[in-house]
Amino acid sequence: MAKLKVEDLKKIRESLKGTVNLRDGTYRVKITVHMGTCGIAAGARPLMNTFLEKIEKSGSSDIILTSSGCAGLCSHEPMITVEVVDSAPVKYIDLDPEKAARIYDEHVVKGDPVPEYALSVGSETTY
Repeated sequence: MAKLKVEDLKKIRESLKGTVNLRDGTYRVKITVHMGTCGIAAGARPLMNTFLEKIEKSGSSDIILTSSGCAGLCSHEPMITVEVVDSAPVKYIDLDPEKAARIYDEHVVKGDPVPEYALSVGSETTY
């Protein structure tokens, strides 16, 4: 087995940075892609890939991307929930990769929700 070099350890540390943030609970934004059977069938995987690419390209270490099961609104899939620290969560519905990219650029990066794709803010309020 080859010996690890300092450069190898730095690469490993960088690749695990998001995992450590998740474990520590330190993040600015949490994006949840609802990936129940209905979400996957409706196209949630391409949304997850869009967010993965955007986060990777940005180099952000304060954004957590996670998945959950069905949110109980199957007819509105694929959907995501964006939670910005100190703000109410926003549930976005009927998405595609282009809409997901816009939500990332406007809500996740700039903090400006995209009302035309949103179903609700918080737990019960409609947008």
